Amino acid sequence: MNDTNNISKKSERMAVGLYGAGGFAKEVMPLIIEHIEKAKINNSNIDFDVFFVEKTPSETTLNGYKVISEDDFFCGEYDERLFNIAIGNSKLREKIASECIARGAKPLSVRSLHSVTYDCNDIGHGEILCAHTTVTSNVKIGNFFHANLYSYIAHDCIIGDFVTFGPNVHCNGNVTIHDHAYIGTGAIIRDGTPANPIVIGEGAVVGMGAVVTKSVAPFTTVIGSPARPLVKA
Repeated sequence: MNDTNNISKKSERMAVGLYGAGGFAKEVMPLIIEHIEKAKINNSNIDFDVFFVEKTPSETTLNGYKVISEDDFFCGEYDERLFNIAIGNSKLREKIASECIARGAKPLSVRSLHSVTYDCNDIGHGEILCAHTTVTSNVKIGNFFHANLYSYIAHDCIIGDFVTFGPNVHCNGNVTIHDHAYIGTGAIIRDGTPANPIVIGEGAVVGMGAVVTKSVAPFTTVIGSPARPLVKA
């Protein structure tokens, strides 16, 4: 659905805002710069202003880039505004995305040059695919998906909106993951079948290193190997 070069060649001056100024945002900003450098090869007439964006900035610069407020991001004379959201909280991500789109900004797809996507995939807008991530074939992914370092999604998976993968997640074939689910670092989700996919419910959390061998109910946290519901004392 989205091409990695979704920057309009007709624009002359463009604002690019990355929401968040935490650790993940610092990792994502170089991917945005990669994207911009690629866009400049195709159209050298575009000037880019790149920012970290926070509701209430606590600093003025981060890693050599300005940190500005959301109001400042929407000020100034620009032909176009692009944004992405490097914030782990998926509900907050959804809220920011809705507000930005309502104000006329466009989602920016961010894919590392060292990520891999094969054929026949349908990927929504605003995704972040970090270095060494892989999406194989016949995968459908919703909007504002995060795939951290070394994660993969195998064939015939369906991923909802605002889903988050930590680093090194192994999502095997025929898995369905609903909106706002969080899959922790190093988790493994076994493969399902077309008739009986493994299903991770809406808002579910798969803990770090968990091995998921069967479906997970919505809004449930599972841990361990094999994964089982977390029982709070």
